Amino acid sequence: MDVKELLSLKGKVIVVTGGSGQYGKCLVEGLAEAGGTVITTSRDLTSAEKTAATFKAKGLDVFAMEVDQGDSTSVTKFTQQLKEKFGKLHVFVNNAVSRPMKGYNRPLEEFDESMRVNATGMWDLLKAMTDLIIASGGGSVINISSMMGMKGPDLSNYEGTSMGDLPPDYFFHNAGLINLSRFMAKMNAGKNIRFNCISPGGLFNNQPEQFVANYNKKVPMGRMANTDDIKGLAVLLASEAGAYINGENILMDGGLNA
Repeated sequence: MDVKELLSLKGKVIVVTGGSGQYGKCLVEGLAEAGGTVITTSRDLTSAEKTAATFKAKGLDVFAMEVDQGDSTSVTKFTQQLKEKFGKLHVFVNNAVSRPMKGYNRPLEEFDESMRVNATGMWDLLKAMTDLIIASGGGSVINISSMMGMKGPDLSNYEGTSMGDLPPDYFFHNAGLINLSRFMAKMNAGKNIRFNCISPGGLFNNQPEQFVANYNKKVPMGRMANTDDIKGLAVLLASEAGAYINGENILMDGGLNA
């Protein structure tokens, strides 16, 4: 097959949760540019609709739907609406996250809330989307983790800034998501579905100048990630070009942890 056909997502129905976030918008755009029909989701339908409208204005096939992964009733409703409107699902990008915990010494209740949404709720939605992909004939799940799910924090990045009070739940959940990808690949063997994980490094988002300088000097590429860096990797894992990649975690950090 021609490589352009291998990378094409034409005819593929794709869900990206948290599609209005930093990496979410990059993912939605890249997958739609490759020809996919992309559904961007949010707890706030207005936010999802705004994101979808931005990409529709560029001629991309993007739709908005509402789902709150922390609410099992919402997950069930979303799954049913997805089946009714699109009939099938080929790719699920598990990207949505809630960050109620803002630092190391925050109340236990904040960790508990993070677990409710980012562990229990995430699993509820992941399982539902997995079942739908299998029922549709197979496809791909892409979990979005972080390099912080693989490494401990480098506190020297925060020297000279007011940053650095890091929340433990972020590291806990991202590490768990990486191994959950491997678990799902093995548990769903023979069902024509692949599970992979992307662990990005830092995305430039106008962070304090000192932080950016501290960070960039450690990266062989000399910069933080930009909005295009994740797009090609997501398309690879979603498409037939990545048909033999399964159960993997791909570190996308410009060589920072090489």
